[in-house]
Amino acid sequence: EDEITLFERDMKEFWIQFKISYSTEQINQTSALRDLCKETIEALSEKWSKKLKEEDLMIDKIQEYNNEILQQNKYVAEKEEQLTEIKSKLNEEEEQQKNLTDSIQELKEELMKKMEIKSSKNEAAKEKVERVSKIKTLFKERLGLEMRRIHDEQLQFIFRHIDHKDPDKPYMFTLSINEQGDYEVTSCTPPLDCIAELQLKLRETNNFSAFVANIRKAFTALSYK
Repeated sequence: EDEITLFERDMKEFWIQFKISYSTEQINQTSALRDLCKETIEALSEKWSKKLKEEDLMIDKIQEYNNEILQQNKYVAEKEEQLTEIKSKLNEEEEQQKNLTDSIQELKEELMKKMEIKSSKNEAAKEKVERVSKIKTLFKERLGLEMRRIHDEQLQFIFRHIDHKDPDKPYMFTLSINEQGDYEVTSCTPPLDCIAELQLKLRETNNFSAFVANIRKAFTALSYK
């Protein structure tokens, strides 16, 4: 019985020592594992913290780039709008320039036509004046007629030797060429009732010699009244 008791006691002490030894080793292992975990966690935390900071910086940079892109887009949109306005104004100015050019061309053409018409009328008037001048001497010699060029390119015709009582008494009329290029009697002294009829016949026939002769006849007939 004593041996059994002694054995049991020895076994109990062995077991106690074994537990103590095992527990100490387990504790040490646990502590080492805990320290390792702590170091690992700290290292990971530092790593991820650094990474997060880098990502935050990257996000800030991306946001900054986005803001710059937005500003650039806004600037480009404003410039495009200004360019559109400038193009519109240029188109309007080109249209106005074209209209002005067309108007100037029309005025030039109209002016050229008027100048041609005026030149033609002037030429016709010049020819008529020259024709009248050529027969001046003939009329003066045969009909006692004197012709004078007076103001506004008019011709004054003075007849004498009509009134047998007063041969030097003047009978006169003034002739011009109007804007239409036709002969026009502007004055007649003494007045003749038939002057309008004679003027119309002159315009129709363009027979100037007959016109002057008919006026002389009319003055002669008037002198006998």
